[in-house]
Amino acid sequence: MRKGDRVYLFWALSQQTTDRQNVRHPGPIRICRGLAAVMSQCDTPVGNVAPGVGAIRIAPVSQVPGRDRLEGNFVDTLPQDLQQQNPTRMVTYAVEAMNLHARSAGLSNQVQVPLAPTQPPPQHLRAQITSDGVVLTWDCETFPREPTGVDFVYRIYRHSPETGADVTLADVQCPGRLADRGVEWEKPYEYRVTVVTEARLPRGATPCPRSADDATSTPDCVSVASVEGDDSPPVKVFTKDVFPPAVPTGLQAVFSGVGQPRFEDLVWAPDTDADLAGYNVYRSEEGGQSAKINTELVKAPAYRDANVAAGKTYHYSVSAVDLRGNESARSEEARESIPANP
Repeated sequence: MRKGDRVYLFWALSQQTTDRQNVRHPGPIRICRGLAAVMSQCDTPVGNVAPGVGAIRIAPVSQVPGRDRLEGNFVDTLPQDLQQQNPTRMVTYAVEAMNLHARSAGLSNQVQVPLAPTQPPPQHLRAQITSDGVVLTWDCETFPREPTGVDFVYRIYRHSPETGADVTLADVQCPGRLADRGVEWEKPYEYRVTVVTEARLPRGATPCPRSADDATSTPDCVSVASVEGDDSPPVKVFTKDVFPPAVPTGLQAVFSGVGQPRFEDLVWAPDTDADLAGYNVYRSEEGGQSAKINTELVKAPAYRDANVAAGKTYHYSVSAVDLRGNESARSEEARESIPANP
């Protein structure tokens, strides 16, 4: 696994010799690196892991309950010149278990990672809480177009301290902006951004196009796994909801009609906010102060006001309230007069 200039290697340690005897005196593990697709021998030893040092840890074997295995690990730092000189090539790794007499049974299985150069993380990551979610911005750079066959994008991660889960939000280019609408209110989150290198490796002599749009013929190229650079410092936010729902619209007031018990029926367009809790209804008489007339939140976009008197004119407005008690501004008023002798 590669991250930035570092390649993280992991392997299971052999616990038996080639003649199926338990290893009683293990020797060091030699770390090998090479540019050949397949190494026949340890091309470039880049390190040794001594037996019993902190680089060796115990890891459970999930296939065999109750048993453990010895597992080793090593971190190799790729030289900058190796990356710059071979941006569209792969580097091969293997490990070699030695005994106390520096003999081994050969190389392990071999793994490859891209040598594509990485870029430093973006500067000044910022997070702003809005009614639509969390808006992230950062200082966006235009990366050089060289080397050929290498492109760069920004990858944004969201981490939940409550669950420990990481979510990849998007891969974007400039400008440096992303709106995260997938958050929950009243939750902590952490955001970070990394620059991802995308390299295409030529299989033949034909140069790789920069993108599919650049190709004038069938390219002799193969895509490789992306390489992540180092992460930006995390930005922590708490999504405190201080944003009211949208203001209700379309309010209408209709009198019951002559010969019926007096009441006013109010209807309005339903609010579509996901966290809507209900509505408040306000009423005032001609020239008077407006006051709320419902005792509990109105759950549906309709209300019947039966406390009306003949010969009076009433002005109505409604507001929307969310689950956290944030209340919107009031709607435009609807006016209705009660006949003097209905």
